[in-house]
Amino acid sequence: MIRPSVLVVEDDAALRQFLATALGAQGYRVIEASTLGEAMVAVTSHNPDAVVLDLGLPDGDGLRLVREVRRWSTLPIVVVSARGREADKIEALDLGADDYLTQPFGNGELLARVRVALRHRATGAAPVATVECGGLRLDLDKRVVTRDGAEVSLTPTEFKLIAYFARNLGRVLTHRQILHEVWGPNSGEHAHYVRVYMAELRKKLEADPARPQWLVTEPGVGYRLREG
Repeated sequence: MIRPSVLVVEDDAALRQFLATALGAQGYRVIEASTLGEAMVAVTSHNPDAVVLDLGLPDGDGLRLVREVRRWSTLPIVVVSARGREADKIEALDLGADDYLTQPFGNGELLARVRVALRHRATGAAPVATVECGGLRLDLDKRVVTRDGAEVSLTPTEFKLIAYFARNLGRVLTHRQILHEVWGPNSGEHAHYVRVYMAELRKKLEADPARPQWLVTEPGVGYRLREG
């Protein structure tokens, strides 16, 4: 079996080694780049299965790589950056990054985000039929949602919203992405829709809506349906 390859783009040698070691210990083949230019070449010449990308590179902003790659590929990109501003996270995700980790972070969290990104790419071509998260079961073909075995009644918009999360299980989705997918491209002025409908979904799907276990908030950025 060919091991998945991950391109690590990081100019700090110590951090790049940390990332490479963590990924290598889990069986990934690691390709390294320390500049934006090297990363651009590596993406096309090595055809990696995923990219772990720092944004603060000596010859340019890593967001340029996200923008360029998304013009022709769904290659999974997990951003790892010291930039913790919400605006930076939102920009990277809206450009097409699959996830965003703010330094410092642990090995476990990094590896989990890479696994989610790789799995999403592998299943992206085929429709997701059923998703289970703890006691939640989402049958997207039959349009049936159950919680602990009991069917939950959802409005058409609520179902469209939870189905979008199910198709992107484990990924953080920004408010802008959610609005565009569920309410359409001209829904920017209705940002409050997301908050209202998420509150209703949590009432129906979470054991404790005030402390959601599955439909979790990424502060200032958006929401994520956690894996079960």
